[in-house]
Amino acid sequence: MFTCYYHLDTEVTDALRALLPFLVYPIGPLIPHTDLAETPSNAPNYIQWLDSQPRKSILYISLGSFLSISSEQLEEIVAGVRSSGVRYLWVARGDASQVQEASGEMGLVVPWCDQLLVLSHPSIEGFWMYCGWNSTMEGTFAGVPMLTFPIFFDQVLNAKQIVDDWKVGMRAKESGNETVVKREDITTTVLRFMDLDGDESKEMR
Repeated sequence: MFTCYYHLDTEVTDALRALLPFLVYPIGPLIPHTDLAETPSNAPNYIQWLDSQPRKSILYISLGSFLSISSEQLEEIVAGVRSSGVRYLWVARGDASQVQEASGEMGLVVPWCDQLLVLSHPSIEGFWMYCGWNSTMEGTFAGVPMLTFPIFFDQVLNAKQIVDDWKVGMRAKESGNETVVKREDITTTVLRFMDLDGDESKEMR
């Protein structure tokens, strides 16, 4: 058994079934969706902040908990997102205060959040992520378009699936490219990704 949908990983599932001498079952993502039915009365500050934002206006940014990007790339991302003028909720583990100070007042920066609860919030329009499998499944479950920024290992393959195979995302960085993505390119990509009236955005949603 593995945590995916058959209709998202049809070719892989069929190939494994043909290759392996035992039964193979994709059981879907192990997501506690019943916990999302209602917002708790003592909602955390980031949920209260999301409640105060317009519907489908927020870019949720989370670039992973185990792998970090370079300080140079982080600086470019902060500047690019800030220049876009897009509202955002950013999970910045370890350097939340630094990111908040540099990014201005258009967003909220937190060191941690309940990611699935955030992705399921009506104010969320997009998910900038590093393409870990759990995040990929949560983004898919929540029906949120994904802006991919893979670093290495399975993230590169997951990003390809999101953008090329499933067509529910857009690239912020080319897979396997170690070049620092500049702030001007980040601004352009974020604006295109978050454009509710754009053809690409409509197709992803």
